[in-house]
Amino acid sequence: MASTVRHTYDAALPDDDDHPYRTGPWQPQHSTYEAWDMPVEGEIPDDLSGVYIRNTETAVFEPIKRYHPFDGDALLHAISFGNGEARYASEFVHTDGFIAEQEAKRSLWAGITEHPSNAIAEHGWGARTMMKDNASTDVVVHRGRALASFYQCGELYALDPVTLTNLGTENMGGRLPVEGVSAHPKVDEHTGEMLFFNYSAQDPFMHYGVVDPQGHLATYIDIPLPGPRLPHDMAFTPNWSILNDFPLFWEPKALADGYYSNKFDRDMPSRFALVPRHGSTEDIRWFEASPTFVLHWTNAYEDGDEVVLDGFFQHNPTARGADRLAGSHKGFETLDMNVLQARHHRWRFNLVTGATREEQLSDRCLEFPMINGRHWGRPYRYSYQARCSHGLFAFDGLVKADVATGTEELLEFDEGVFVSETVMAPRDGSTAEDDGYLITFASDVINDVSDCYIVDAADISAGPIAKIRLPERISSGTHSTWAPASALSTHV
Repeated sequence: MASTVRHTYDAALPDDDDHPYRTGPWQPQHSTYEAWDMPVEGEIPDDLSGVYIRNTETAVFEPIKRYHPFDGDALLHAISFGNGEARYASEFVHTDGFIAEQEAKRSLWAGITEHPSNAIAEHGWGARTMMKDNASTDVVVHRGRALASFYQCGELYALDPVTLTNLGTENMGGRLPVEGVSAHPKVDEHTGEMLFFNYSAQDPFMHYGVVDPQGHLATYIDIPLPGPRLPHDMAFTPNWSILNDFPLFWEPKALADGYYSNKFDRDMPSRFALVPRHGSTEDIRWFEASPTFVLHWTNAYEDGDEVVLDGFFQHNPTARGADRLAGSHKGFETLDMNVLQARHHRWRFNLVTGATREEQLSDRCLEFPMINGRHWGRPYRYSYQARCSHGLFAFDGLVKADVATGTEELLEFDEGVFVSETVMAPRDGSTAEDDGYLITFASDVINDVSDCYIVDAADISAGPIAKIRLPERISSGTHSTWAPASALSTHV
């Protein structure tokens, strides 16, 4: 292996750390790398061209009071492919908060499970204001730039998608909303547009926007809500963008006292806002459905008079009945998708009658879906989902779900091997929806190594066709993206 350490960053965590999200699959790294000529078991396909990027919440300094995995700083990992070769890079996102804490050599902001008054810093970001914008939730590629984002809303931090060189922030042609951008902006490969939303504890509680292919804010409107909500993801079709108003939100009385305590009201319906892509607030169509919370959507598409939406319906969004953890682990029971009972689900919104129909698509506990990006917003058949580990926010298998037949194909990994959200990378010149490769980072905590796995998307149960050894075992994380080589030629 040929590799070099790019930088080793200041960090301060206990030597005998026993925190479940700073050990095991979540063991953090504080050095960043470039690597090439990495050892390969199998063969890297020569018709695989592009880059796989994954974001990682990374613990750096001991928290002011209590650490939650979503408090970690953004550490991106990228592996690029071309001509049967691979190159790896990792780098921290240089957010304003990360830079400030590196200079102070300590935590300056309170985490998600702490009261905002615990913050040492005098200003902050996010939907609840006094948080650190750590940009560690999601990553997409738009206009040839990797954009890292924060689930509580903040800046879009730009990096070179191959080298991960930090490039500052996106400004949307000087019109970046002061409310920021939530994680899960969506890039429509067919139009080059990027769709996004944000949310806040202040009225107006949600906005929706569209960034054009040149990077300018083309649409930005209010989405009227009855109060603060906690949306996490959105979906789209060629004509509609789909936002949500779920009955999971900050408890109003606690919020008035400056506390952020989640409440789920089982007597309230879920509501869905269908917004014409470049429409106005007055054009929104609202639909009601069964009460739930959805963390991630799989896809949406138009089918005659109906808009079809697939995602993961939580049957127990507040972990009711689960053993409540105390102390520094308080609230971690809500990170177990098996406790939240996430199941693949379908909604159909009839644009003529205004009715909603629903059905469950799977009995398995799965989440973090990915599809062939050419089918975002269009009819699709295959979804590639992560199997959720028990008792820990981590993934121990991958499932290929055929939503046309209802069949599922499982790829399990050895004990102690945890994988990332996978992507589907279409083979160069492919036309079939599943003609390509699944790519994921895998960390083997027993043998203390990490690899990039490449799997034939048409036959995932056969296992990896190639394993590429990385220079260091990397932590689990959240979201990832695939950008084909054609999307990397528009660096600006």
